[in-house]
Amino acid sequence: MKKFFLSIAPVLTLLILVNLSGCKPKSAADATGSDVASRVYVPPGKYDELYNFVSGGFSGQVSVYGIPSGRLLRVIPVFSVDPEKAWGYSEETKPMFNTSHGEVPWDDQHHLDLSQTNGEIDGRWLFANANNTPRIARIDLKTFRTAEIIEIPNSAGNHSSPFITENTEYVVAGTRFSVPLDDASGDVAIDTYKKNFKGTISFVSVAPTNGEMKLAFQLALPGMNFDLSHSGKGPSSGWFFFSCYNSEQAHTLLEVNASKRDKDYILAVNWKKAEEYVKAGKGRKQAVKYTHNVYSDSTHSATSTMETETTVIDVKDFPDIVYMIPCPKSPHGCDVDPSGEYIVGSGKLAALIPVFSFSKIKQAIANKTYDGDYEGIPVIKYEAALHGEVKKPGLGPLHTEFDAKGNAYTTFFISSEIVKWSLKDLKVLDRQPTYYSPGHLCIPGGDTRKPYGKYLIAYNKITKDRYLPTGPELAQSAQLFDISGDKMKLLADYPSIGEPHYAQALPATLISKSSLKIFKLEENKHPYVTMGEKKSNVVREGNKVHIYMTAMRSHFSPDNIEGVRMGDEVYFHITNLEQDWDVPHGFGVKGNNNAELLIMPGETQTLKWMPDRVGIFPIYCTDFCSALHQEMSGYVRVSPKGSSVPISFSLGKNSATPDSVLKKL
Repeated sequence: MKKFFLSIAPVLTLLILVNLSGCKPKSAADATGSDVASRVYVPPGKYDELYNFVSGGFSGQVSVYGIPSGRLLRVIPVFSVDPEKAWGYSEETKPMFNTSHGEVPWDDQHHLDLSQTNGEIDGRWLFANANNTPRIARIDLKTFRTAEIIEIPNSAGNHSSPFITENTEYVVAGTRFSVPLDDASGDVAIDTYKKNFKGTISFVSVAPTNGEMKLAFQLALPGMNFDLSHSGKGPSSGWFFFSCYNSEQAHTLLEVNASKRDKDYILAVNWKKAEEYVKAGKGRKQAVKYTHNVYSDSTHSATSTMETETTVIDVKDFPDIVYMIPCPKSPHGCDVDPSGEYIVGSGKLAALIPVFSFSKIKQAIANKTYDGDYEGIPVIKYEAALHGEVKKPGLGPLHTEFDAKGNAYTTFFISSEIVKWSLKDLKVLDRQPTYYSPGHLCIPGGDTRKPYGKYLIAYNKITKDRYLPTGPELAQSAQLFDISGDKMKLLADYPSIGEPHYAQALPATLISKSSLKIFKLEENKHPYVTMGEKKSNVVREGNKVHIYMTAMRSHFSPDNIEGVRMGDEVYFHITNLEQDWDVPHGFGVKGNNNAELLIMPGETQTLKWMPDRVGIFPIYCTDFCSALHQEMSGYVRVSPKGSSVPISFSLGKNSATPDSVLKKL
């Protein structure tokens, strides 16, 4: 233990000094050069070059920025409810939050991955993970909406997720926290970790046409923590690589007990071989419970299905599926270069960066060049798999991405910098400070076969002295670097939403031309759609009142409703009749305790309302739609329970004005 503390003492000391001081690094670059402003300025009416999708961390959402401007374009609701867009509040979207634990209206969203074809970004879908209640979401990039969420059984802490194979055959997820499997007794002593706790890696298939996800199979592994992962490509196609820590199998004070060994592991998974075993019926069918939630753009509604079975392969019974490669020390990033030959491990407590060769890994497996095993999994000798080490690159390496010129870029959390180095000779080429403590970085296409280069965005955890103070908590930070030349150049920094972790970026042209502008009204299959004002209606079914309503600039139809009683459940089914781009309508009713609605052109959405008192309740449009937006309103009359006031509704019918009043006027 003493040896361990002595080994990391310099790292811990520097970390404390950086966090306490908030001082700028001595080599701080000046981003005020005459050309910098022109490099990031996007004139009015012009578009950014790139979409940048950034994880929302504890916000549970995904934010979208334009690059190079750094302008926030949109926040996509995913795992947390969003009253602005009624995500999780409308009757249509509530099922998206169903889990085996019941309705879970929040999560911790850490990582993102864009769909690929032949190892290149194709602009169809974006996948997002939920770290807390294990789930994977698929976001449709035609609508920038969450289209599907699938829960992951046999898992706890879905951190190593959602990373995809070269042709998006699978989205892959590793568990952060090992736990007993779902069909085993969970009522076991925590100190039986080594005996009863298991890690899993889940392979979720993705349909090539519509993207629908399905849990295909899971691998059961020894209890430890899986962190990050990436798919192989080129020569390593058909393989997946994961960083693993806590090989000590500690279950308390992990800060110390999971950091004792000089090396943890990179886990190499031959997923093609595992797939063969599953197709041959070798897996064990296990009873589980997990939800599969799908949103339809034709019915504008979500459905939730409880699934009850999964296929599990215990890797100890199939020794040719997985292998372990020693990696110093407590690795975080596990990144594969564009050629697919090199795998970079980033040990958080290491003073070097190990780079492994897939060719050498294959040779070591063929020759059985092993250094024993880890609970039945062959451990490849470190030197046998090693391409080489980047010496003294910085302190606290976390995550690496690549350009198209044979260079790698690594974030260093403790020394607050981005370091550029060569894959060919493992020499450091450049380093630039960040402000401060970067976790992840993003190079557009930087984890694919075809990086786009030009820009690098760093996502920093600490922003002391960068922005105006906002109480005890400061904004998170993104910083944009130009990497087109030999030396990196800081262009801009800007605040970001939530706690950004992983991010993805792609050329705007891959999405913008196919982006959906409206939902065609004639294709609306919602069960409560109202096809025109003449179809407006109010129907009582026992204590349920269904209001078939339309929205059009600048009125609702109907806009006066009577006959609602205390104790009724009122459902406003509102169809936006607009067929013009960017003309949504909102809807709110006084006292509704869920949220407003936001209804896109051609769409139908439903707000449930339970009146809590007798009286007159205004309804109105909450999203500015025209010069007469303020006039887009109406009234609902609520009468006592048992009242004989009949259901009635109207539009454009004013009460008669008495002649005596007119004469006075």
